[in-house]
Amino acid sequence: MPLDEDKYPAETGRRRFVSGVVGSAALSAVGVGGAAAADSLTSSSGEGGGTTTFVAVQNTDGPAPRGMPIIPITIDGGTIKGVWPEYDEEAGVAIARDFGGSGIDYSSAWFQYCGVQTSSGIYPQAEAENAFLNSQGAFDWQSDVGKGEPLTVDMFDDYESWGNGIGSSGLGKPASATWRQTDKGGVTAQIIRSKKVEEMANGNTDLPGPVQDFIAEATDQGFIAWLNKCTHFCCVPGFKTQEGSANFGAENAIYCQCHQSVYDPFSPVQKQFVALPRPPQTEG
Repeated sequence: MPLDEDKYPAETGRRRFVSGVVGSAALSAVGVGGAAAADSLTSSSGEGGGTTTFVAVQNTDGPAPRGMPIIPITIDGGTIKGVWPEYDEEAGVAIARDFGGSGIDYSSAWFQYCGVQTSSGIYPQAEAENAFLNSQGAFDWQSDVGKGEPLTVDMFDDYESWGNGIGSSGLGKPASATWRQTDKGGVTAQIIRSKKVEEMANGNTDLPGPVQDFIAEATDQGFIAWLNKCTHFCCVPGFKTQEGSANFGAENAIYCQCHQSVYDPFSPVQKQFVALPRPPQTEG
């Protein structure tokens, strides 16, 4: 089956089956994926769980209950890195309060869903690689970069003209990446460099004040990043990765082929969800 083909056509009943799985998970409280599929299925017990305000790339269509969390970016000597806040022992999370003067607290709890909360690099005190590391496969241009090599600003020099035949060229240049890498692995992320991001950062859009202030601090040189886990059923979507996304009006958006959720990377929003608790951290 081609990658861009609708994985679960309506006539197969697969979507109805998926809905049933989510419902049964709510009743039996089993399955990390099912429990993470909807806010109401999460629990605030455990380490670092509970109601969390976050900033996300907006979910605009499909069954996903909310957007995917934005990862603030910093540029260090040309290397693109994600910001990881300091650990707050009382809060039990890594947290940067009033991030960028936005009134929004940026926290490691933003990434505690879909099983990501078990990743070694997401533990608040973890020593992990904050650089976004090249993850080959999603975009042809990344095959010329070594797997695991840090992504750098110069790799995106053609961002104002880049295109791959999906949607509009010149909208921005994307990359797939691994973030918070440890010897046990990392988490999946995507990056875009775009003039639209520069416009957001400069206040040339109609974003609400707190989100505007957050984006001004969380983006750099036109780069924006997010944790690339669909909030519906924990699939891995993509910006300009599927030709079939045009069938759902998502050729210029982030599209999840599993159940047709769509996200707009140029429309950040402030939302709440219930972060899943982390299991206790063990040595070794």
